[in-house]
Amino acid sequence: MDNHLYTVAQLRAIEASAYAVLPPGTLMQRAGAAAAQFAMQLLGERRDRPVLVLAGPGNNGGDALELAANLADAGIDALVLHLPGQRDASIETATAHERARDGTVGFIDMLPPDGDWGLVVDGLFGIGLTRPIGDEYREAIAALADVRCPILALDVPSGLDADTGAIIGPDGIAVRATHTITFLGDKPGLHTADGRDHAGLVHVEMLGVGPEHLPQSQARLGTDDVFAHRLAARRHNTHKGSFGDVAIVGGAHGMAGAPVLAARGALLTGAGRVFVAMLDPGPGYDSMQPELMFRAADDFELDKRTLVIGPGMGGSASAMRLLAKALDSDSPLVIDADAITLIGASPDLLARLAARSAPTILTPHPLEAARLLGKDAGEVQADRLQAARDMAVRTNATVILKGSGSVIAQPNGETVINPTGNAGLATAGSGDVLAGICGTLLAQGWPAWEAASGATWIHGAAADLLVANGVGPIGLTAGELPAAARAVLNMLVLDAADGN
Repeated sequence: MDNHLYTVAQLRAIEASAYAVLPPGTLMQRAGAAAAQFAMQLLGERRDRPVLVLAGPGNNGGDALELAANLADAGIDALVLHLPGQRDASIETATAHERARDGTVGFIDMLPPDGDWGLVVDGLFGIGLTRPIGDEYREAIAALADVRCPILALDVPSGLDADTGAIIGPDGIAVRATHTITFLGDKPGLHTADGRDHAGLVHVEMLGVGPEHLPQSQARLGTDDVFAHRLAARRHNTHKGSFGDVAIVGGAHGMAGAPVLAARGALLTGAGRVFVAMLDPGPGYDSMQPELMFRAADDFELDKRTLVIGPGMGGSASAMRLLAKALDSDSPLVIDADAITLIGASPDLLARLAARSAPTILTPHPLEAARLLGKDAGEVQADRLQAARDMAVRTNATVILKGSGSVIAQPNGETVINPTGNAGLATAGSGDVLAGICGTLLAQGWPAWEAASGATWIHGAAADLLVANGVGPIGLTAGELPAAARAVLNMLVLDAADGN
């Protein structure tokens, strides 16, 4: 399976390469046929109900018209609301329109207020949309909010940027589909930012275009293949020193919970020993996980163990001194939360970070990323892939930009969008658990890229497992994630041992 993600520019090149050897209109005809087949699967037992097709002025509308014609040929009642533009349609789209008119497809001038649809198809705009949707189309999209049937988007939900996953325009609108059939290659915007909410389940249809037409892509959708070769059953003849030491550095006054959550995440995903180096003396003991060893951060030796620095650390002078010491160490390092904010405010700390040669992972959420990049969070969210790449270059580190469709990037531009996880992760402390899991994988010798990709995948899969078992997403807590992450990791190891 090809998990690569392609930009709009790359998709245009794929299309041009294919059309150099295919007759005109072939890709549109194939798209319409493939979409009609997929639509019939979605209809299931509702084939006696009409299908509403919204067809726009461009080639995406042509795909929709081809779909409608194919559905009509299959005996399904297809009604098209065709919204032509101010410019002449392409020859291919005009041909598709003529075919639909010549068949049994019905055409309507406005949306019925109470249509009992079996399926709605969005073919208004595809990847070529670059400006906010205008009033006429906006009305049609807004009306879909009241639809109580599956909504299938062709190529990309109208109004969504295929490259970034952002809704186009400051006050933009986009179709919220339950399913998207996307053509010629998968798009990053379907899997991050607003993409996951608006694209629904994504099905990729290559339209018969072979790998010889596909360009190199530095972005892909994450799978456990990225880190699967690191998964191995533990030998009997081992001891706690075989699995690394992790030290969580943080916990200023009133913020003890964050490092404890990170420590539990590290412990339950397999670290041999876990220390919690607290800025504030605190309780010095976790009654739920007495295996954790608490120390005073000022007296703690940072070398010779993997460090996770930042959870609940605050911004004091002591925190800055500890961070500088960690950055200057040769220890594998996970930088989270307050530590990222401190680096964003200090050119000296940023320079120390960029000069590191030891494995380093940063785990910012969008606001922390904005501070590091000198932007606001809205700019980061407007292009999450580019923001993650920019941070990776600036810091010389592997970066996990957290959020819906977390983006993992390294300085060479390689990028992965993580597909696991759900809304239950939008809770205080879940990022601390992720940082702890990153620390454990680094401590066990995983390279930073694989540790970051693996930890993000496992962390999201833990939330998915909890929801599948009836825990969340509403009310899911960060404290429930470590045990679920342990279960996911052990299942992965068993699958790897079985050769699955």
